[in-house]
Amino acid sequence: MMKTTASLKPADVTKKWIVIDAENAVVGRLASFIAMRLRGKHRPDYTPHVDCGDYVVVINADKVKFTGKKLTDKIYYRHTGHPGGIKQRSAGQILDGKFPERILEKAVERMLPKESPLARAQMTHLRLYNSPEHPHEAQAPETIAFKEMNAKNVRSA
Repeated sequence: MMKTTASLKPADVTKKWIVIDAENAVVGRLASFIAMRLRGKHRPDYTPHVDCGDYVVVINADKVKFTGKKLTDKIYYRHTGHPGGIKQRSAGQILDGKFPERILEKAVERMLPKESPLARAQMTHLRLYNSPEHPHEAQAPETIAFKEMNAKNVRSA
């Protein structure tokens, strides 16, 4: 008798909607949890080449925290495309700026597979909101309590 691994097919996938409150959550720990749910690695029938993850709605995305001195010392770089066009901002400047949810979005994006159509499709299942309200009540999302395990060195924004 031969044992085989059952591979999940895209038609067999049932996706759930989950809501996570990001208030006082550490960025890296929350991002790894979200990336795991987006990829579907929490499922027993996980298949690497199939989009079998859940839809993730994050509320209070602007109220995330950093441990240690990362709020002032962590630098995010971007390039304008012109010679000498490198720009930098600290994590605190981004959280105080116009789009503070980009901190969490970039952290999750960098935890997914790089430069692949599957990763781009999985990122479209992430919804970030800076307020406690979201427009996805019709999907009847399940609320996931993301408890902070080690909150002793957390700095607020």
